[in-house]
Amino acid sequence: MSYMYTVVLSLVLVLTGCTNNNNEESSSVTPTASATNQQEVKEDDEVADTDDNSDSEADSEATAADKSEENSTDASETEKLKHSSEETNTNENSTNTYSKDEPLAEYSSQEIEYARVWLQLGPNQQIDGLYVRHIPAGTTLEPDHFPIVSYPEDVVQLSGSRIVDGSVTYSSNGDGTINVYNVPLPGRWYGGSPTPPEGLDEETMREELEDIINNTELVYINPGNDDAVKKIIELISE
Repeated sequence: MSYMYTVVLSLVLVLTGCTNNNNEESSSVTPTASATNQQEVKEDDEVADTDDNSDSEADSEATAADKSEENSTDASETEKLKHSSEETNTNENSTNTYSKDEPLAEYSSQEIEYARVWLQLGPNQQIDGLYVRHIPAGTTLEPDHFPIVSYPEDVVQLSGSRIVDGSVTYSSNGDGTINVYNVPLPGRWYGGSPTPPEGLDEETMREELEDIINNTELVYINPGNDDAVKKIIELISE
């Protein structure tokens, strides 16, 4: 009886020990698994942060690239506008190529052109003044009685102070040549008469005016003598 009691007690103790060991092992394993899960979560968060940072950096680089492209485009447009502005100023304020110690250095290229044209084509060289009239494209040749045909381009009309001095009407080609229009001064279309001759109809006059427009004379203007050019320039009135 005593022997059986001892055996049963021993089994109980053994079973109790095994149960405790299992619980301890379970307790020791559980924290490890938890720690592993926490580590995995931490690593996932780090990967997510890395991805977010990468996306953020990529967005920043893309934005910087866009801004750089915009700045480049703006700079290009600005340069074009500047270049266009410089060209416009050069055309509007053109100057001659004479050095400062030459007779024509102080005059504009337009003034030199007017004087050279008159010296070569002006009917009378003994003038008291040279008058310059700018006629825009679209202006009729004979506005008083037959305003039916217009100039196709801007022209300049040079004339002296007297009717006897005559006139020269032309457009410049910018290459040393001009297109000469064979037109009289206003009021001198009909041989000095203020009105057209009786019987002159509109169709006949239209043909005459269109013939003037379609048959301009191309003339090369010689540079001429600088001192003579200067004397004419000093007589210019615009």
